[in-house]
Amino acid sequence: MTAYLNALGVICALGRGQDAVSRSLFAGDCTGMRAESGWVPERVLPVGSVPGELASIPAQLGRQNSRNNQLLLEAALQIEADIRQAILTYGASRVGIVLGTSTSGIDEASRSIAHYLRDKHFPRDYDYQQQELSAPANFLADWLQLSGPAYVISTACTSSARALMSARRLLDLGVCDAVICGGVDSLCKLTLNGFTALEAVSNERCNPFSVNRNGINIGEAAVLFLMSRETAPIALLGSGASCDAHHISAPEPTGKGALQAMRKALASAGLQPEQIGYLNLHGTATQHNDAMESLAVASLFPAGVACSSTKPMSGHTLGAAGALEAAFCWLSLAHGRVPPHVWDGQADPTLPALHWAQAGDALEKRCLMSNSFAFGGNNVSLIIAEAP
Repeated sequence: MTAYLNALGVICALGRGQDAVSRSLFAGDCTGMRAESGWVPERVLPVGSVPGELASIPAQLGRQNSRNNQLLLEAALQIEADIRQAILTYGASRVGIVLGTSTSGIDEASRSIAHYLRDKHFPRDYDYQQQELSAPANFLADWLQLSGPAYVISTACTSSARALMSARRLLDLGVCDAVICGGVDSLCKLTLNGFTALEAVSNERCNPFSVNRNGINIGEAAVLFLMSRETAPIALLGSGASCDAHHISAPEPTGKGALQAMRKALASAGLQPEQIGYLNLHGTATQHNDAMESLAVASLFPAGVACSSTKPMSGHTLGAAGALEAAFCWLSLAHGRVPPHVWDGQADPTLPALHWAQAGDALEKRCLMSNSFAFGGNNVSLIIAEAP
């Protein structure tokens, strides 16, 4: 049965809400990537931060206050009417929550631990619940007073893509009638310093698939879909996952795990490669990811497919990336346009040539694929399409 994506709430470096994000996305606008100091010692790095004040956590949920939950609340408020209607229609026990995250409230925890080391006690507003990986789902369930399944998936950069797959499974099993699904990750020092230790962070805006690529930029985002069996124009038509377990952090160089995930997604949707109109690449701009992904894509799409990496505009939002890039596909279907590939145009001659989407390109086929790859050889491909 078809899983429809009935509503979308989104906040990231590109803007707040569908309209703002769409304007920036289809224009190839990278102004949301800003150079900031203070994240990594003695470095100024481009980050995809959300500027300005965020929604305040309600007082009765103050123990769950974190920037991660504030971002999540911003996305939820955008589709609150749709969510409340689903709860009214199906009941609080029949609406589930499945989210992906990798940071949760670890930034608040890090600052609180530093406070403890300095002053020998934790700050008054610190609560262990803030840093639990389950915190986003628990917060949303408490805010909405839901009693259905509510949990978090944390598989690094595939987390929220897997959350969409898991949400569909809850519908298929008849456990839920509607699922609030997506992902959220906030910028934090732990993440930026961790990727810096891996020598994976670029001092400049990331440059995916270029011969000059030299690493990632980190961003933050929150994305929520309302998934149900209620007919809507856009659906999660297919999905595929694999785990090649090649290495704890490096991707399998031939792209066989990525290729397997893409093939499984096509099979689950009953599609052939030539029916895909656009591919949102994982495209992190690291040497190894871009090399293996281009091999996998060239193998699956020998005739070519319009594709782009959107990370120069949003940054790599880690646990939120799978849902964010699925949202970009959702917006592409809604507007009939594709996100352009933003780079310096200097192709790596050692990689297969791909067909890069340009600003203003129209979406000509109504099925789109989005790739997410993660540490440990964890690979997910989603197919977002016009509902059959």
